[in-house]
Amino acid sequence: MNKHIYTQQITWTGNRGEGTVKYDAYDRNFDWEVKGKPLVHCSSDVPFRGDGSKLNPEDMFLASISSCHMLWYLHLCADAGITVVSYKDMPEATMIENPGHGGRFENCVLRPVVEILQKDKIELANALHDEAGKKCFIANSCNFEIRYEPKTV
Repeated sequence: MNKHIYTQQITWTGNRGEGTVKYDAYDRNFDWEVKGKPLVHCSSDVPFRGDGSKLNPEDMFLASISSCHMLWYLHLCADAGITVVSYKDMPEATMIENPGHGGRFENCVLRPVVEILQKDKIELANALHDEAGKKCFIANSCNFEIRYEPKTV
């Protein structure tokens, strides 16, 4: 079994001068850094007093699920002799808040639109989404349902 270690740095940048003296005295902004990669300015989501112009943890989580699935899918298509020429996903996830207990994601739907060259392999191409879901590292780490509603042309 191979083990992979990932590191990064999260730095809170929302201190307005008083720190967290009270709930509305600070911003929810932070920087996300991974060595050797571009710095990303982030915030919490708007309902949680965040800056809506910046990525938030929920955005990044959904992007992780969708992009991991896509990368596995492309790999499986290449192995199956299916030439993908375009791939676009419009994923959607639902998070519920549980007052006093935080929140959690309860489901996710990936809606990839994939264009392939081999029109006789559309059925196989659609079936490979389930296989990609079984191999995706991020999906395997989730404790909620992830559905696939692919459209292959």
